[in-house]
Amino acid sequence: MITAPPALLLAQAAGIDPWIVAFSLVTVAVTVWMGFRSAKTSKTAGDFFVAGRSVSVGWNASAISGEYLSAASFMGIAGMVMAIGYDALWYPVCYACGYLFLLLFIAGPLRRFGAYTIPDFAEGRYDSPLFRKIAVCFVLFIGFFYTMPQMKGAGTTLAYIFPGLPYWVGVAVVGAVITLNVALGGMKGITLVQAMQYWMKMFAISVPVFVLAAVFGGYGENLSAIAATPAERTALVQNVEHPRLELPAKAPADEAWISPFGPLTSKAAKAANLPPEEARPLSLLYTYSLIIALVCGTAGLPHILVRFYTNPDGVAAKRTTMWVMILIGVFYVFPPVIGVLGRNFMPELYNGLGAKGTDKIVLELPTLIRAQYGMLGSVLSGIACAGAFAAFMSTFSGLLVSMTGAVAHDVYGRMLRPDSTPEQRMKMFKFAAIGIGAVSVGLGCCVEPLEINFMVGQAFAIAAASYFPLLFMSVWWRGMTMKGAATGMLSGGVLALLAAALTNASNLALDKGPMGKLFAPFAPLNEFWAQHPLLRILCEQPAIWTVPLAIGLMIVVSKATARDVPKDIRMKMLVLHAPEALGLKNEYIQEHQAGAGH
Repeated sequence: MITAPPALLLAQAAGIDPWIVAFSLVTVAVTVWMGFRSAKTSKTAGDFFVAGRSVSVGWNASAISGEYLSAASFMGIAGMVMAIGYDALWYPVCYACGYLFLLLFIAGPLRRFGAYTIPDFAEGRYDSPLFRKIAVCFVLFIGFFYTMPQMKGAGTTLAYIFPGLPYWVGVAVVGAVITLNVALGGMKGITLVQAMQYWMKMFAISVPVFVLAAVFGGYGENLSAIAATPAERTALVQNVEHPRLELPAKAPADEAWISPFGPLTSKAAKAANLPPEEARPLSLLYTYSLIIALVCGTAGLPHILVRFYTNPDGVAAKRTTMWVMILIGVFYVFPPVIGVLGRNFMPELYNGLGAKGTDKIVLELPTLIRAQYGMLGSVLSGIACAGAFAAFMSTFSGLLVSMTGAVAHDVYGRMLRPDSTPEQRMKMFKFAAIGIGAVSVGLGCCVEPLEINFMVGQAFAIAAASYFPLLFMSVWWRGMTMKGAATGMLSGGVLALLAAALTNASNLALDKGPMGKLFAPFAPLNEFWAQHPLLRILCEQPAIWTVPLAIGLMIVVSKATARDVPKDIRMKMLVLHAPEALGLKNEYIQEHQAGAGH
């Protein structure tokens, strides 16, 4: 007879599933080991910031996909589909579509310019050190907004693995591990880790879906049970071995759940008690704004954009983008299936709040087959937990590198100490990683009541209103001036940031726990939103007005300051767009350093 190791037996006695703990620990251990191993090869500033510009298409596509498929993709989409319904499917569709924008308009030119960070590009395109300072701010704004949902995923996962563990402990533990990894190896240190984590996530999301579909029926069969009338459902479940469970009062009705304008896009109108004919235009407005935020926001995320600087050239950057679209497109087939299965077979999660709600359906669903198949359910749940760790660890790693690079390279190396050596900047990189990691953990502890995917959507809206207009217009319009670019980016980005912060604060004020008390001064906002549903939508999803505002201001101000267009703009446009074979590709950082003498 085979007996489990004492440690696993002890875990089982404490109410902790030993298989889940084992898979999760292996994921963390492999991630840390690979970080230490890669750190030995990270010797230069180029290794820390852009991985020596030597990452192949295959590795980079896997690494970008691993970095992009965050806790929002692995846990949030399934949880949001389960909680809200079919109008949440705009998230995975637009997450993938955003890369088409990148492929067509930004990836190749950005790599040909050859910087380390987006603020490098901003300064080099406009010959303006001042513009670098403005651009750095948005790296941090977008980064911190994006780290919050990753921390929510970390706290949710550890609270699930260790029942009774406070949410904030999970956030702190995972934050410390990832901060250590980034401080050790920088970009080169996390590239291999993130590439490996994409395939780990792909395995962890697909295998449980195939097994669960074999046990509970396929996607179409389960969706039919939701879309059917009560009489049809009675006839349907009589022939199903696992009939659909009754929904609690908190769950949206089937008619609303299956609607393209469901609880997500119609919540503002519902809070205002508007009739359906008046609610439809508001739902449509919400949907269009969400699409703009997600598609344009993908093309404005600093931690994704900096990855293209790690490719050898612009052609490789475009090929990488095409493969990323394929890899993440395949991944996004699976989370909605889990959301549908969760609605039918684990409806009790609708009554959970925070880390105990629908955001943990990916982790919980495999346990349903424990009674029938014993250990297999625990193993599948362990695999799902390992995938969740890979999800928030890989994305937080990329965000931390992006923000830390902005502080160490742009703030310290370009503004505060322009004469600093590469070794000093690398040392600052490590200190900055620790500081930014600590701030991220603090912010993550505050957002337990918010939905993972909702927070990510708002980070995308800020990116869409700031970096996307900057990059798109700078790459394709030679008439842009620094004043035009700065005015548009500042106006659109700051307004989107304030709007998103206001709606988050009012949502946190509704929490029954400590966050509700902390954000109580914002509670009156919820009454205001109920009386003004249009304003609520425009604040909750600000991309539909902030993106056109940013682009419009860029055009108007640039036209008014046309005399300030850089003198060498023709050469810069050639560098951005000419094929590499012509030999015009520019490595901005090397030339800038040589010219500046540091």
